[in-house]
Amino acid sequence: MTIILFLLAGLAEIGGGYLIWLWLREGKPFYWGMLGGLSLAMYGVIATFQTFPSFGRVYAAYGGVFIILSVLWGWGIDKKTPDFYDWVGAGICLVGVSIMLFAPRQ
Repeated sequence: MTIILFLLAGLAEIGGGYLIWLWLREGKPFYWGMLGGLSLAMYGVIATFQTFPSFGRVYAAYGGVFIILSVLWGWGIDKKTPDFYDWVGAGICLVGVSIMLFAPRQ
């Protein structure tokens, strides 16, 4: 369930930001921006369903997931093929997120 929540929240955040980008930068209709704002609000709600006890740790982990999903979004939606360093950076982020969330603690 953790991974599903990270993916849903990440897609809501990136999708919302993308809709606002299209509205303000590419002249799409106003309601695209409104839908983007709603999607960004949903990101904030979805993130609260994580079971980790620390707000800061969960949101820091979302940062890493956001980076990975952004690379994939750029590849799939914007048709910008990631290069070697994009993949290495995303991999490092994934390792960092895993350490932050799943390392044994006292």
